[in-house]
Amino acid sequence: MADRPKVWVSRPTFPDIVARLDEHFEVTSEPEEIKFSPAELAAKLADHDAAIVGLKERIGAAEIAGAKRLRLVANLSVGYDNLDLAALTAAGIAASNTADVLNESVADYTWALLLGAARRVGAAERWLRAGEWKATKFTEWLGMDVRGRTLGILGMGRIGQAVARRASGFGMPVIYHNRSALPEPIERECNARYVDKQGLLRESDFLVLVVPLTPENHHAIGTSELALMKRTAVLVNVARGGIVDDAALAAALARGDIAAAALDVFEGEPNVHPALLALDNVLLSPHIASASHDARRAMTALAVDNVMAFFGHGPHAGRPPTILNPTVLATANPPTQP
Repeated sequence: MADRPKVWVSRPTFPDIVARLDEHFEVTSEPEEIKFSPAELAAKLADHDAAIVGLKERIGAAEIAGAKRLRLVANLSVGYDNLDLAALTAAGIAASNTADVLNESVADYTWALLLGAARRVGAAERWLRAGEWKATKFTEWLGMDVRGRTLGILGMGRIGQAVARRASGFGMPVIYHNRSALPEPIERECNARYVDKQGLLRESDFLVLVVPLTPENHHAIGTSELALMKRTAVLVNVARGGIVDDAALAAALARGDIAAAALDVFEGEPNVHPALLALDNVLLSPHIASASHDARRAMTALAVDNVMAFFGHGPHAGRPPTILNPTVLATANPPTQP
């Protein structure tokens, strides 16, 4: 119906979940993954009251300048560095993310990367597929044991805590650095000890990055930070591209300044720094840490819940579960149906 609020879904997701919107909204879902130009994105937003978008949609002042109807942008991600939250808030547009529902899936995948890098799984598979397995020397393909090593975590939010809890099964002491120390009960639950950033870099055998991408965290791991790490250390990044200086990391890996890395995110993705692609001591994956069936369905459901709630429908009516700029709710006047 033409008088219903219009919702745009920027990418194919789970039709049975998106169908929950049909009772109250006019929904347009993109049938294919498309990289929209800023002008194309602005045109899509201009004609809708709400949008469910992904990280590839970068939305700032220019993209919403003509979006006079737009009231909510629901991001299919925990991180929202693709959204200019200040610009959205200034325009009276609410934003939401999909916090919490993917914590355990991302933590599982973090360990998959950590173990894969420690035991050289990626390089070994490439060697096997290339037909090189004629015989294996006893001292060939030696990796690192994990048990008893020190796990360091930069960014001890919910995902970082989920990563830390899994360390107990490997008998690993956990150290972490955050903007501030966690409450003591959480530290006990995670068996984690707070250290300063330099201590984290120097002590960690495995360093996992789970901080958001902010101006302060851009290149939080660069040449000087890598120089503080052990030569036997492994770096794991499941946070965001830009947290690590990829060029500096590639150089450090090539020199043997650290032993290995495992990366799910990259600067300028989907492009990957060519120096990283040439190295055998880095395990690479295409930003899929949350890509489990359960997690991606839960993310979609939460985005739908936020849209429903913002427009006064469903069990969370008027209280979107994961709103990022709640001050907008005080002045929001979304069109609703009787």
